[in-house]
Amino acid sequence: MNKVLIIVGDASETLDTLYPFYRLQEAGIEPVVAGPEKKTYQMVMHEVKPGWTITKEWEGYTIEAKIAFSEIVESEYAGIFFSGGRAPEYIREDLDLIRITQYFFDNDLPIASVCHGVEIPARADRVRGRRMATVPKCKFDLEICGGTFVDEPCVVDGNLVSGRTFHDNGQYFGKFIELLVANT
Repeated sequence: MNKVLIIVGDASETLDTLYPFYRLQEAGIEPVVAGPEKKTYQMVMHEVKPGWTITKEWEGYTIEAKIAFSEIVESEYAGIFFSGGRAPEYIREDLDLIRITQYFFDNDLPIASVCHGVEIPARADRVRGRRMATVPKCKFDLEICGGTFVDEPCVVDGNLVSGRTFHDNGQYFGKFIELLVANT
């Protein structure tokens, strides 16, 4: 059970996704990209440019989902990672994804989230009473679902590790790998 799910959809953030994908491999853990369907997804790059008040989006790389949410057997995975970008807003209503998310929270398995990734566990009703970092524009999503927003590059709350944006990759993702290693 040396596999970790990476949850994506179209418009997942490129750096939010690829940094964890390669870091897991470096740690000897198999990243398994999962999406609503088994297909290639278009990722994006996000940044609030100097002088802008909203996020600018560029087309990023693509990534192939090796498995569809409906095909996932949760017990075959050591942990789950929720990537950011706009994808979580669009995939969070997927009933299989909600089931999978609840499984990892309910079984106290390692979970990581960055940026908009918080929208998935929030929708699955699993952030209540939990402290998390996320991009500030998702603070409302977290708090309305009972979580506590923390504006720090790495927040560890039990089995849950989170960061605000890809700028925090070097701060939070190593903690997630530590949890995975400790759990195997």
